[in-house]
Amino acid sequence: MNQALLHVCTRINEELVEIEYTVHRTLEGMRKAKETGDDYYLDGVALNLHGFYSGIERIFENIAIKIDGFRSDGKNWHQILLKQMAKENTDIRPAVISDKIFNLLDEYRGFRHIVRNIYSYKFDPERIEKMVVQLPLLFNSLKSELRAFSDFLQRQ
Repeated sequence: MNQALLHVCTRINEELVEIEYTVHRTLEGMRKAKETGDDYYLDGVALNLHGFYSGIERIFENIAIKIDGFRSDGKNWHQILLKQMAKENTDIRPAVISDKIFNLLDEYRGFRHIVRNIYSYKFDPERIEKMVVQLPLLFNSLKSELRAFSDFLQRQ
């Protein structure tokens, strides 16, 4: 395996460790928000959901730049990047994520945008709770797909 591919694999694994910790903090924050009724915990949960997707996006950006050789720019580059990861890049790599994971992550991508652009007191608690409930299963599935992709890179 060449150095560039090794670097991508290393970055995937490093980010997954950080993302897993962020998932833990998200779940703990939600538990405390429900236990105390303190919506300031909900703000922390929203910020951690933002961090969850941002970490995933860092992995995807690295793959786009180092493996695909490009990352789109422009207003909707986040959306394009996610679509790029769900598609095979012929003769270079398979799809990084499945359509199922793409559809789930698209909601987190959209929520990341909300966190960056509205006041925290306007967050939708029901939407946040729904995202937190599906987070552990989503993360475990995503982690499996990213590790399978990393294994593909290591065989190259």
